[in-house]
Amino acid sequence: ECFCFDGATRLGHIRGKMRKKVWVTAGDIVLVGKRDFQDEKVDILHKYTADEARNLKQYGELPETARINETAVDLAMTTEDGEDDIGIDFDDI
Repeated sequence: ECFCFDGATRLGHIRGKMRKKVWVTAGDIVLVGKRDFQDEKVDILHKYTADEARNLKQYGELPETARINETAVDLAMTTEDGEDDIGIDFDDI
């Protein structure tokens, strides 16, 4: 699944040229191409490295809310107010 910056979640299909050469994991920034005939599916065209994603964010091509180098585990541990919640409260110790 790909979470697009327009707010929609679409099914991403890795193209054959990338299939066994480039590994795409959760949290990666990828370039996708929307299909004209299927709105719910996209083709993954390119996987950006962390440096490329930072440059895109700096140039304003990615929204400020884009998170670079964060996996699904990192996203699950973050609360709505932006604080990390790993389950340890040091005030109680």
